[in-house]
Parts: sequence; structure tokens; C-alpha cells
Amino acid sequence: MTTLVHGSDTLTRDALTVLQPGFVGTTAPDWLLRRIGEGLSSVGLFGRNIVDPGQLAALTAQLRAERDDVLVAIDEEGGDVTRLEVKQGSSFPGNYALGSVDDVELTRAVARELGRRLVQCGVDLNWAPSADVNSNAENPVIGVRSFGPDPDLVARHTVAYVDGLQGVGVAACTKHFPGHGDTNVDSHDALPRIDVDLATLHARELVPFRAAVAAGTKAVMSAHILLSALDPHRPATLSPQILTGLLRQELGFEGLIVTDGMEMQAVAATYGIERGSVLAIAAGADAICVGGGLCDEDTVLRLRDALVTAVRTGELPEERLADAAARVRALASWTQAHRARGAGSVPGAAVQEGTAPGADIGLVAARRALRVTRGEHPHTPMTDAPYVASFTPVANFAVGVETPWGIAAELERLLPGTETGSYDESSVDAVLAAAGERRIVAVVRDAHRHPWMTRALDGLLAARPDTVVVEMGLNEAEPRGALHIATHGAARVCGRAAAEAVVGTGA
Repeated sequence: MTTLVHGSDTLTRDALTVLQPGFVGTTAPDWLLRRIGEGLSSVGLFGRNIVDPGQLAALTAQLRAERDDVLVAIDEEGGDVTRLEVKQGSSFPGNYALGSVDDVELTRAVARELGRRLVQCGVDLNWAPSADVNSNAENPVIGVRSFGPDPDLVARHTVAYVDGLQGVGVAACTKHFPGHGDTNVDSHDALPRIDVDLATLHARELVPFRAAVAAGTKAVMSAHILLSALDPHRPATLSPQILTGLLRQELGFEGLIVTDGMEMQAVAATYGIERGSVLAIAAGADAICVGGGLCDEDTVLRLRDALVTAVRTGELPEERLADAAARVRALASWTQAHRARGAGSVPGAAVQEGTAPGADIGLVAARRALRVTRGEHPHTPMTDAPYVASFTPVANFAVGVETPWGIAAELERLLPGTETGSYDESSVDAVLAAAGERRIVAVVRDAHRHPWMTRALDGLLAARPDTVVVEMGLNEAEPRGALHIATHGAARVCGRAAAEAVVGTGA
């Protein structure tokens, strides 16, 4: 490619400052360290960058050896969306489980412990919590990532989560503004559209964000969604009416506005990442998140040069770019000050479950979130190894396919010899043949959204009415099975709580 600018002049540094790119590898590549030296102020981490807490602490130390105030961001919601424990499953239930318990002190404690682990690993900006009101049960991308469908419940738990994270020095990034809950399209794949009136938006979508702003959330992430009542032409990420008019002026937010991933198709398919980034900064965004898919040096240079060119041609006011960069630096100063106050701690220490006070809070919360319903067929706790049939839907991009889910591993721990199989639209006969005489545990995720799952459960329960059903997604379908267990999420600790209920040691 042709590089348009050279050196480290103010304009170029500002353009680098507003980028939050990702990279490949478990150590920082040379190109990333070089760009940090030239002005890049933020780095985004994903599951591909993390092996264990010690390695992550070494990685963040490597980044800060180049520049002490670099922001290290991560998408660590807990629950279904985890990067810290991408290969194991999360030690913390997600928002839906916490909302179902509806104990704000529990939510605050979970967020505090998750934040403590991030701090110990050197991470200081979390792209969480999700403040979306999941008013559409068919939503394919939010679902259990939301605290629930009630705006006031979502608001109070969003505030508690922000308090928990920021109380230990991790900046919260409340998302996805102005609300991604009432969609049936995943913005990773296409542009969702919400056609409701302004009164509905203010009474529903905006309630948690108003509360988060009032509570002092350090950052807000925009959504790639079209809200026709606010801006009929551009998605929120690119809309001055939404980012500047609504979020800045009406809600009074003074912190950092971060975009959702700029390579997501809701923006990239129409505008491309370069023009999309320019429009986002012009609209009022301060930081461009990119790196979930595009994660190389060329992407950073393309976006840097697009911003510099837009300033030089007059498309993007230089003062708008300078203001965005100043907000990034202000947040970096806040996190740096928190790190300095906690300098006595040792990075990488005491980050595993059970090694620090409150470290088991995730399991405590998962157990409290469990809902167990007994069916008409008598159920007795399992004492022999069962067969676990996991009916597996296609994972959305935010969750990813690399994170395990289900209860088979936890049941194997309690009942050695437990076997499992994964099924999509396979026939019930395959499950029955694999199970033989063993009792069956059927594990589903959002059964209400997948008719094939419902059909599979119909056939399975007709043949084996003693089957236990475990729902690990939205608990929207009617309880069924000799025992129906709703976990309100698919985190590892949710699976453990469900396994305890199956064998009679839990609920």
C-alpha cells in the first residue's frame, strides 16, 4: 500500500491514538510495539491472544514496557462471552443469570471479582457490560448477554456492574448504544433496523444508558443498528444525531465513545472500514474498535491514513480528531492512576478460581440463578453415569465456537463414565441408540428459537419420559422433562450448577 503520511506529527499521532486494533499471537508483534511507540494508545485483546493468566500478564507488561499508559481492552462479559477463559468456559455467569437473581449486590460482587482478575492480568478497559434491553426473544446476538427484558431491571444491574468494575480500576464500556435488544438480525452479519417511536426508545432502550451515564461509566460502545426514529439514514455508530446529539448533548456523557467492531458487516458492507471510521469519528465517536476479524498492521495503517487524509481534505475537522484523541488519553490517564495506586500487587497472581476472597462468587451466583421445575414423570437424582445429548445451534460471532458449553464435563466429574454427543437436526433415533439403557440429559440453548430442537425434545420425551432437560439459553419455552433445569446462560459455572442439580447435590 502507499503510505500517505510519515513521521510522528500531531495529526498522525492523533489518528493512531483513536484506534483500538487487535493482533494475532500471544506475544506482541514487532509492528504493534512500533506503532505504540508512534502514538497508538490502545490495544484490543481477544481469545486468540490468551493462554492463561500468567501469559496474559506477561503480554500486557510487554505492551506497557513500550508505553506505560497504553489502554489494554478486552471483551470480557463473563457468561457466554469470555476471552479470559475462552478454552474452558467462564467462571462467572452472564448478565441474564444475574438479572434472573435480581440482587444488585451480587451483580456488583461478580463484576468486582471479574475486574480484579483483569487488573491482575494488566487489562484496564472492558468492553462490558451489555446494557441492551432484550425485548425481542428472537434476538440472535444479545439474548443471555442482556440482564433481561425489563428496562428498570437492566438499568440497576448495569449500574451495579459498572460500579463493580470501576471500583477496582477497570474502565467499563457500557454497550451497545442506543440499544441492540429489539433486533432479530445480528449486526456482525447485516444491518439491524429498529422501527419504534421515540417514546418507546426513551422508555425502554435508553433507560439503562441514562443510568450508566449518571453512574459515571467511563466509556460507551455504539451499536451498528439503524433506528429510524433517530436517524433514518445512518447506523448509530455513524450518526451525529445519535452520538453527538443524543449521547453527548441530551444524556450529558463526557467519557469515551467507542465503536463496535468496524469490520462487522452492518457497517463494512456498505461503507468499508476506512470510510466507516472517518464517518464514525466525525459523528462523535472517539475510538475505533477493529481487530475481531481484521487484525494486522495493514488495517491499522489503512485506518490511520484514511483519518489523516479526511482531515487534510476537509472532510473531518481536525479539532474533532484532536478532541477524540484527547478523550482517549484522558481515559488512559485514569487507568494509569489506578494502576499506580495498586502497584503493590503482583501481575498474574491470585487470578484462578478459589485463590482469593470472593473468588467463588461466580459459582455462588450460578447456583442462585438456577431454576428447577419437576415434571409429571417422577424424577430421582442420578447415581449412574448418564448420556448427555447436546442439541447445538450455530454460535453467534460474539460467543464464538471455541468456548465449550454444556454440562457433560461437569457431570463426568460427578458421575465418571458419563458420555456425550452433539446433535444438530439429527433424528431422535441416533440419541436413543447412543444412550442405550442409560438415562438421558438433553441440553438445549434457546429452544424457543429453534423448531428443530423442539421437535427433537418432543420425540425424545415421548420415547424416554424420564429425560432431564437443561436449557442454557433464554428460558422462554415451557418447562418439560422429568426435571427441567434453566441455567440462564452457558458459562462453565452454570453447567456445574446444573450438574449438581441432576445428581441431587445442588438445587
